[in-house]
Amino acid sequence: MAGECASGEVQWSFSQVKGTVEDDVTEADIISTVEFNHDGELLATGDKGGRVVIFQREEQSKHAEPPRGEYNVYSTFQSHEPEFDYLKSLEIEEKINKIKWLPRQNHAHFLLSTNDKTVKLWKVSERDKKFVGFNLQNDDGSVRDLPELTSLRVPNTQPMELMVEASPRRVFANAHTYHINSISVNSDGETYVSADDLRINLWHLGITDQSFNIVDIKPANMEELTEVITAAEFHPKDCNVFVYSSSKGTIRLCDMRASALCDQSAKMFEEPEDPSNRSFFSEIISSISDVRFSHSGRYLISRDYLSVKVWDVLMDTKPVETFPVHEYLRSKLCSLYENDCIFDKFECVWNGTDSSIMTGSYNNFFRMFDRNTKRDVTLEASRENCKPLHVLKPRRVNTSGKRKRDEISVDSLDFNRKILHTAWHPKENIIAVAATNNLYLFQEKPPS
Repeated sequence: MAGECASGEVQWSFSQVKGTVEDDVTEADIISTVEFNHDGELLATGDKGGRVVIFQREEQSKHAEPPRGEYNVYSTFQSHEPEFDYLKSLEIEEKINKIKWLPRQNHAHFLLSTNDKTVKLWKVSERDKKFVGFNLQNDDGSVRDLPELTSLRVPNTQPMELMVEASPRRVFANAHTYHINSISVNSDGETYVSADDLRINLWHLGITDQSFNIVDIKPANMEELTEVITAAEFHPKDCNVFVYSSSKGTIRLCDMRASALCDQSAKMFEEPEDPSNRSFFSEIISSISDVRFSHSGRYLISRDYLSVKVWDVLMDTKPVETFPVHEYLRSKLCSLYENDCIFDKFECVWNGTDSSIMTGSYNNFFRMFDRNTKRDVTLEASRENCKPLHVLKPRRVNTSGKRKRDEISVDSLDFNRKILHTAWHPKENIIAVAATNNLYLFQEKPPS
């Protein structure tokens, strides 16, 4: 296989970096979500300023020798604006929490984007022709004088410079009391779910003024609240099945055929806590920040603060695989609690064949785990080695006193530089990694 070294591991190389070089980062420019579309030709990012930037795969880079995974800006638009809820005296941020692509039906692309309260459906389409030769107006849009109309003209089309338009087609609002943390499009292509801290709603893509509440964990007395919903996702093939994770470290699998309100989950995935590891921080670090179905629908991955777990959908007693992400931070939990880093929500993603998993860490490190070989690697998103196809060197964190030359001490990790959002091309070994306001693209090293 291309880009594999003698040990069989994929070698990753630098492809591109998008974003400014300045150290002084504007809050609005910080990337808050990354998502490839279904064929990997488009890559969308959302930021804290409410903007969506779509990148398109360079046609020439695909057919170059060696092939390159290069993307250029295709379209940029303002998806959400800051709002104010006058009834609750609350500011609603414009930050894009999630972007999800809809399966392509025609020449246009459709995507859902959401901030804390409102989901929007966007149509992204190309226009390379314009209509000219109207009877009642000139080509510049001005109205023609009626005395000039001596003959009837048939309008025709003329080629024009390619223009990409993004237009809002639906706005799904006023259905969430709490902050939306995830959206997921159903495999039926007609419905989707939006989840906030306490409820999950089911929407039809064509109906904006009505949604069905399918999960509600809000207690009658809010003082009895013990957990919140952290993520939700539909099964990739079974349109009636979805999962949601909680801050208590549980994953619930629900079947919408069982009842209208899925209060009783069909299965609950939870790993019993090891009493020897019990501490003040146990409940915080067991909170699941992300859950994803594999492309086959057979497995789930969940990300808690210190690890990624793989679950077999048919076995809910314990995970089939557990991969430690940054176990060396267990001794640093007290300081991470004080600087609020312990509450960071890291995402996790599958590769296209469900054989590898990627998730982020601190110091702009990101971790990759091979399920077949059980090997793992730590790589860094950095501008230091920005030469095209430069092979990334594995990074190692030293936890003992004696540090080797190529290792970095756990005490010198930068907790302000963190990889929370990543995406993996559905068909190729191309990955997108969001590091603050920069988007890094890496690809498998081509054969030499």
